[in-house]
Amino acid sequence: MARIDLDLAHAYRPDPKQDSDYALLPLKMSFADGGAYALLGPSGCGKTTMLNIISGLLAPSQGSVSFDGRDVTRQTPQQRNIAQVFQFPVIYDTMTVAQNLAFPLRNRGMPQARIRERVGRIAEMLELSGQLGQRAAGLAADAKQKISLGRGLVREDVSAVLFDEPLTVIDPHLKWQLRRKLKEIHRELKLTLIYVTHDQVEALTFADEVVVMSRGRAVQVGTAEALFERPAHTFVGHFIGSPGMNFLPAECRGGRLQVAGIELAAPVSLPDGPLKVGIRPEHLSLSTEHHPGAVPATVRRLQDIGTCKLLTAQAQGGDMKARLANGTALPAIGQTVWLQVLDLRTCFYRNEELVS
Repeated sequence: MARIDLDLAHAYRPDPKQDSDYALLPLKMSFADGGAYALLGPSGCGKTTMLNIISGLLAPSQGSVSFDGRDVTRQTPQQRNIAQVFQFPVIYDTMTVAQNLAFPLRNRGMPQARIRERVGRIAEMLELSGQLGQRAAGLAADAKQKISLGRGLVREDVSAVLFDEPLTVIDPHLKWQLRRKLKEIHRELKLTLIYVTHDQVEALTFADEVVVMSRGRAVQVGTAEALFERPAHTFVGHFIGSPGMNFLPAECRGGRLQVAGIELAAPVSLPDGPLKVGIRPEHLSLSTEHHPGAVPATVRRLQDIGTCKLLTAQAQGGDMKARLANGTALPAIGQTVWLQVLDLRTCFYRNEELVS
């Protein structure tokens, strides 16, 4: 395994002059030896570009890539000793499952006894032991992707294993099982894993740390808890959570906040000027009576989503969503309620960045 350090930028067009010319804006980032990471963001944000630069499939237009302090910027994937698993299974249909799993090890001249041991171990982890003698051509898509995953995991000497949206073709129920398996394998084998996805559930359940990306920029790196509780950027607040964080425009003057037409006492020291108040739907409480830190809103929609009720209310400055526990007394559509927007979990943003 290896520690991976990036200090680079990348543009597919020559002579980039503005941010929009870059696929990856200048960044410095490190991936610890043995860590599990996810690169999370919408299509076109630079996730796969970063992964391909780490693997050596793509050379950065500026800067460097280092493994354990050694510059590998111009080295091939083979020289970097990288294993990469792609969105669609890459296997040999004419070979058996066992032969597919053994292929990377045979190419490196590993003793046959050691190959059998290693293939057996990985097959057991991925629940492929009963299919080792079957030809790969006749297997379902999920089994083929398991083989592809296994070929990435079977080598013990790799610097890192990179996954580029490997569960896209998998049935939703099997996705959950494979994510759990990958987590177990990471804990047991201590591999450096970097996983690209646009699915926040995949990222947050798989990775120890998630890199949230937007428009070629890594806007926050953190644990699932940090991304949810303290988004460093309004994009992270929008993107993480279902539904995402609520935001209302605000103005601070001398410790007083103007929010949704109401003047409130700022709960923490804040800079004067325009701000955004951010609070998660899970943290937003409501009342039919005015309380300190609350703003008025009109109920527009009530939805039963099984595990809870989702309330949408219109406040001055924008719609607000609240997740309410089943059994909560619900207001009527059109009724005015008071939404508690200021509490210990409220976040404040200036120029889209979190105010510390």
